[in-house]
Amino acid sequence: MSGHSKWNNIQGRKNAQDAKKGKIFQKISREIYMAARNGGPDPDTNSSLRMVMDKAKSANMPNDNVERAIKKATSSTDGANYEEVTYEGYGPGGVAILVETLTDNRNRTATDVRVAFDRNGGSLGETGSVSYMFDRKGYIAIERANLDVSEDDMLEKVLEAGGEDLLTSSEVFEIYTAPEDFTEVRDFLEKEFNLAQAELTMVPQTTVLLEDKKKEQFEHLLDKLDEDDDVSEVYTSIEA
Repeated sequence: MSGHSKWNNIQGRKNAQDAKKGKIFQKISREIYMAARNGGPDPDTNSSLRMVMDKAKSANMPNDNVERAIKKATSSTDGANYEEVTYEGYGPGGVAILVETLTDNRNRTATDVRVAFDRNGGSLGETGSVSYMFDRKGYIAIERANLDVSEDDMLEKVLEAGGEDLLTSSEVFEIYTAPEDFTEVRDFLEKEFNLAQAELTMVPQTTVLLEDKKKEQFEHLLDKLDEDDDVSEVYTSIEA
């Protein structure tokens, strides 16, 4: 994991998705709905809801949208029943891809994900075919602009908080944690810093560098997955 930076991939995906904010908000609203319905409306006692709310904040989702999704979850007695399903496969150039979905229709979602892979140089695999290439980690990003903290000082704080690893670039500090330590590390660091990103994620053990033609095809595959209402997260092993 050491040496793997998510920040460039995050920024690239964010820029590509800026024109699709309505769809992104719709997906996050669904995640908020399910988290609140399963664990209650209080993020202080519902860690799943807290993480989705952090995701909404990172996406600049209006508070009204968040509150509306929570209210819908807590007032509805016969709302939609979603389930989490993960798909695994390879993209152009052998890039490993994990696709996390939240769906109320497995057949529809499986068909749509398979078509996206098949038509864009990829191939969908069996469960377990690529997931072993990723590690579950907590991820926190702190932008360095206007932040007067050295790398040594930040490393000291990360270790004090219980973090595992720190990557530093001119733009950002990137902190990785064990999944079970993520909440504690996040809460510790946000007392002093503004967190640009805070999430549980899947980190590739190795990355793949694509040539321009393959990369363009790969980006088109990601676009098609992002356009699917049922797709909530996509993790890949592409090198930024």
